[in-house]
Amino acid sequence: MSIAEDLRNTKHAAYNLTFIEDSDRNSVLDEIASALCINCNDILHENSKDMALMDPQDPSCDRLLLTDARIFAMAEAIRKLVGFATPLGITLESKTLENGLHLEKISVPLGVVAVIYESRPNVTIDVFALCFKSGNACVLKGGKEAKYSNAILVSIIHKVLAAHKLDPNILYLLPPDRASTLKLLHATGMIDVCIPRGGRALIDFVRDNAKVPVIETGAGIVHIYFDKTADLAKGLAIVNNAKTRRVSVCNAVDCLIVHNSRLSELSQLVAPLTQHEVELFADEASYKALHGCYPKQLLHHAKPEDFGQEFLSYKLAIKTVGSVEDAVAHIVQHTSGHSEAIISQDKSSIKYFVTRIDAAVVYINASTAFTDGGEFGMGAEIGISTQKLHVRGPMGLQALTSYKWLVRGNGNIR
Repeated sequence: MSIAEDLRNTKHAAYNLTFIEDSDRNSVLDEIASALCINCNDILHENSKDMALMDPQDPSCDRLLLTDARIFAMAEAIRKLVGFATPLGITLESKTLENGLHLEKISVPLGVVAVIYESRPNVTIDVFALCFKSGNACVLKGGKEAKYSNAILVSIIHKVLAAHKLDPNILYLLPPDRASTLKLLHATGMIDVCIPRGGRALIDFVRDNAKVPVIETGAGIVHIYFDKTADLAKGLAIVNNAKTRRVSVCNAVDCLIVHNSRLSELSQLVAPLTQHEVELFADEASYKALHGCYPKQLLHHAKPEDFGQEFLSYKLAIKTVGSVEDAVAHIVQHTSGHSEAIISQDKSSIKYFVTRIDAAVVYINASTAFTDGGEFGMGAEIGISTQKLHVRGPMGLQALTSYKWLVRGNGNIR
């Protein structure tokens, strides 16, 4: 069967998803969560095949790796999602016009949601669970580096669907090659929205080649500005957490911006990073402040291309500024619109920063590591949207719905 035929089958299957009772959706999701735990060893075995083919120095290794804890966390995320109310059939607006027509705006599924992603097999589970709960079919296009991991996760889901006599075409895993990506991006009429999750190269490729609607997610060039009034203890914790908690994720900080009045404390601010051997790419002023105070082999002179770089590894750029205005100007020049943060005790600096920074999530005295659907109370997420149309920031269940107008009349004509 061709990819085009498979996509048509998924489009047809999406129509029937609308009529499943929410209690039945929850039963399916509960069983999938249990099946993940039961089949944990088999999943790890398939994941080890993928890991064996990956360069150990590749930053994507951490994204690809599955462990017992990560598999059980995937199952727990599904169970949390079960506890959420359905986002379907909700009356979003209701009004009666002067002519007697009664209008209702009602939430409905998007239809077929396609997600293109790299390395992270947990996305397979998150996307299906969110789509199924919100009444959408999904098409998954994982990378070749996660071929075996994605295949076994999809097979587990298909077995549960079959046990509930549900059409397996509501979940379609494309072959992991670029040719199938192009066929997906050109599948007008069969894909309602495509969501790329990955680095800038993937997102650019999807945007440049897509003939179907696209929501851009994932690329995070993240800054933290340490203001002249910033609390050093808070800064120590925030910068370390935002950089080292998990370097391969899109909410990890890439550039620390420091007010020049605080350069004398910069070595203290970045000291915890030495435990993870974080390489620093410092501008001239910050390099001088750190010279002799930070491990020589980890301290480098910054080049222009180090700013505006999504590192996804133990690397961090440092920029010195003379004011909050300069900090904002630097961010505006380099941001991807994902997550940006200010550490400050000055209300005027904070107000200036949050008013002028245009990003999906703006933080005040908190780590950017919180940009996550689970942390935002959404259960799971399908991605972090860095654009403004339809949805922005972590995308939960509501982000996977649209609406239709229901108009009731009594023989009204115009």
